[in-house]
Amino acid sequence: MMKEEHMPMDPSALPTGSGSEAEESVVGASELSEALRNLILKLYSDFLSSDGKSVDYKSMSQSPCFKHYCELTVQLQRMELQSLSREEKLAFFINVYNALVIHGNLRLGFPKNMWQRYRFFNYVSYLIGGEVFTLQDIHNGVLRGNRKGAAQLLKPFSKNDPRLQVALPNAEPLIHFALNFGGKGCPPIKAYNPQVNSLLMSGIDSQLRTAAEAFLENDDGCILDPKKGEVKLSQIFKWYKADFGGTDEKLLNWVMDHMGTSQKKSILKSLLSAGNVTVSYMPYDWSTNSTD
Repeated sequence: MMKEEHMPMDPSALPTGSGSEAEESVVGASELSEALRNLILKLYSDFLSSDGKSVDYKSMSQSPCFKHYCELTVQLQRMELQSLSREEKLAFFINVYNALVIHGNLRLGFPKNMWQRYRFFNYVSYLIGGEVFTLQDIHNGVLRGNRKGAAQLLKPFSKNDPRLQVALPNAEPLIHFALNFGGKGCPPIKAYNPQVNSLLMSGIDSQLRTAAEAFLENDDGCILDPKKGEVKLSQIFKWYKADFGGTDEKLLNWVMDHMGTSQKKSILKSLLSAGNVTVSYMPYDWSTNSTD
């Protein structure tokens, strides 16, 4: 359930649907997560651009599938989050985060400046398992292991907050290449699957690794200037530098280790071997990812 008032919004979450589907008895956490993922997949198939970078918000808002999605989100309040495995939790909260950003943009409009973005990410929420989870709570509280976010003075969850039990034990750096804030500078939107694949690696970990490789290969994520000995990175790496080691050296080694086999990786390896590498951060494109 998402808060429906226009900003500034009341902290309580309000139902988004009132049909009979919203009133059905609760299903298990894994089943509900999978049902939600399948609906999200359908929405993305119908209303995302082929590269996952743009959303046809207008058409989505008028679709029966989106209405069904809104009704299903009401059942999230009855979800038992404690039963989810780490992999299920990662996939569920990444999928819910990206869908909630779209849901919030459709209901409230796109935040146009820093203050509106702050309110958007701190107030737009779903009621999940009897607790309110804002976008900020999901991102920094659950997926980053309860770390302070950019411009946050406090951790999202206090020691006695029941939501702390849902948080991952440690920050997962790879989530930064799966979460989409609704801007053109963000990674592509995808739906993630928790299932284990044949390579004995969790499906979600493998998918996140692939997302990181794609983001770093793209100029939105990383640009190398061998002549100047400069590595230009997305602002994401600046905002969440602590997740990538906290120093320029550790950050650059993390980036190299998570690049796919490519010419760009070879150039970065040479730059790091030569030493005296400068790190800078590119401006972030916050303009809306709407296709309109």
